[in-house]
Amino acid sequence: MMGTPSNSTVHPNGSDPFARNEDVAQIEIMVLSITLVVAVIGNVSVLLAMYNTKKKMSRMHLFIKHLSLADLVVAFFQVLPQLCWKITDRFYGTDALCRIVKHLQVMGMFASTYMMVMMTLDRYIAICHPLKTLQQSTKRSYVMIISTWICSLVLSSPQYFIFSMSEIKNGSEVYDCWAHFIEPWGSKAYITWMTVGIFLVPVVILILCYGFICHSIWKNIKYKKKKTVAGAAGKNGLIGKCSVSSITTISRAKLRTVKMTFVIVLAYIICWAPFFTVQMWSVWDKNFKWDDSENTAVSLSALLASLNSCCNPWIYMIFSGHLLQDFMHCFSCCRKLNADYKKEDSDSSIRRTTLLTRITNRSPTGSSSNWRELDNSPKTSAQTE
Repeated sequence: MMGTPSNSTVHPNGSDPFARNEDVAQIEIMVLSITLVVAVIGNVSVLLAMYNTKKKMSRMHLFIKHLSLADLVVAFFQVLPQLCWKITDRFYGTDALCRIVKHLQVMGMFASTYMMVMMTLDRYIAICHPLKTLQQSTKRSYVMIISTWICSLVLSSPQYFIFSMSEIKNGSEVYDCWAHFIEPWGSKAYITWMTVGIFLVPVVILILCYGFICHSIWKNIKYKKKKTVAGAAGKNGLIGKCSVSSITTISRAKLRTVKMTFVIVLAYIICWAPFFTVQMWSVWDKNFKWDDSENTAVSLSALLASLNSCCNPWIYMIFSGHLLQDFMHCFSCCRKLNADYKKEDSDSSIRRTTLLTRITNRSPTGSSSNWRELDNSPKTSAQTE
C-alpha cells in the first residue's frame, strides 16, 4: 500500500538495494492478469444485463450498478496499474502520473467499500423501517450513491501528498513511486488510517446493520408463527379474530437481497482481512523485516484482496437469476434461440389447449351436451347441496 519493496532482498552488487524475487513476481503477474480479466468480464456483464433488462430498476439494482462501476474502477485503476508495475518491476512514469495512479487506486477501494456499506444500509432501512422506504426512497438512494463517490474522491486525495517519484535509497539512482513521511510515525499513522477508514469502520457498520436485520427477521418469523397458530385456533372456534400486529411481514424478495448482501459482505471480509492484518503487522511490529517470508505474506494478502472485485458480479448473478437471462439476451444468437424456444413452447401450448377444448366439449355418453349441462343437472345439484 505504501509502495514498500515487496519481495525484496538485498542485491549483492548494491546496484538495486531492493531486487525482487522473480518466482513470486511471476505468480503475482499471473494472478493479477486473471483477476483483471475476470473482474472486467463479470462487472461488464452485470452492467449489460441491467441495460437490457425489461424490469423496472429497483433501488437494489441501482446500488448493484454503482458497486459494479466501483469494482471496474478497482480493476482498471488498481489491478491494471499494479499488473503493469509487476511486469516492469519499477514504475516508469512521471511524478504527476505516480500521484494520480496512487490516488485512483485508493479511491476505488473507498468507493467499492462504502458503496457496499450504503447498499447494506438500504437493506437495513427496507427491513427494519419499511415505512421510510415509501418516503422519497429513490431520491435518498441517489443521495447515498453520489455522496459515496464524492467522499471516496476526497478521502483518497492525501495520496497526492504522500506518494512521489523518488530514489529508493539515497545515492542508488533507482527511482520508484514511493510514499514518504516527514515524521518517523508517519507510516504507522497512514496504515492505521487506511485500515480504520477502509476496513474497521465499514465492518463495524455492517455488523450492526446485520444485527438489527437478523433481529427484525427473527421477530417477523415469530409473528408469522403466532399468526398461524391464531388462525388455526380461530377456525376451531377458540378465538374470534386474530389480533393486529405492528410488525410488517417481510417478503421473500427482501430476504433474498439480504442474503445476497450478506454474502457480498462476507466475501469482502475474507478477501481484505488478511491484507490489512499484514499491513498493520508490518508497521507496528518492530521485529518485522522485509525478508522472503514476510514479503511472501504481503504479496499473498494483496493478491487475495484484489480477488474481491471478481467475486461480487458472480454473486449478483447467482442471487438475481433474471440478470443472467438479461445478459444472455445481449447476444443475437441467444435471442434467436430464446425466441425459437418461446415459439415452440407457444405452439405446444396451443395444441394442448385445442385438445383440451375438444375433450371438454364432449359429454361422457357421446352426446352433444357438455360438462356444464351435466354439472347443472338436478342430481349433481342435490349432491352439492
